Amino acid sequence: MHLRTVFRLSMPLALLLLAACAPAPIYKAAPGAITALPMQVAHAPEQYGNGSVIWGGSVVAVRNFPDHTEMEVLGYPLDSSQRPQPNAQGVGRFIAIFPGYLESFNYPNGRLVTVAGQLSGTRAGSVDQAPYTYPLVTVAQSHLWTQDELRQGHPNISFGVGVGVGVH
Repeated sequence: MHLRTVFRLSMPLALLLLAACAPAPIYKAAPGAITALPMQVAHAPEQYGNGSVIWGGSVVAVRNFPDHTEMEVLGYPLDSSQRPQPNAQGVGRFIAIFPGYLESFNYPNGRLVTVAGQLSGTRAGSVDQAPYTYPLVTVAQSHLWTQDELRQGHPNISFGVGVGVGVH
């Protein structure tokens, strides 16, 4: 069999195996879920109403109040498993509102989180000295990503053709 034929036959199998390594999404999108990015919602909140979203990103700050907790998040695009992709360009900040108390020690700055919830308006604020409009998300579910989960689906496999030399 020619090397080209072997490569052509093995490539679909390799792609199938790599696809099988990617974890499934953690949340099922609600019917009619909004696919807009946080920055798009911030610029035109009236277009999105109280729709449901699944957003994720990097924790910027956690603030506790008497009856709820607010988490400021720098949004990133999500991969097919809904993991935030911090090497991509940020897609805007948002505030995730959780009922009750969250221990801020468990959500340190820089940790990656994915939330599913309902849009609940916007709030004027600032990032450093710049004015900023934050979309608000009332959180129904959230997931704080571990390093092991972030590595899943990214196998350390490479394909190539070459000549090897062994030493005995």
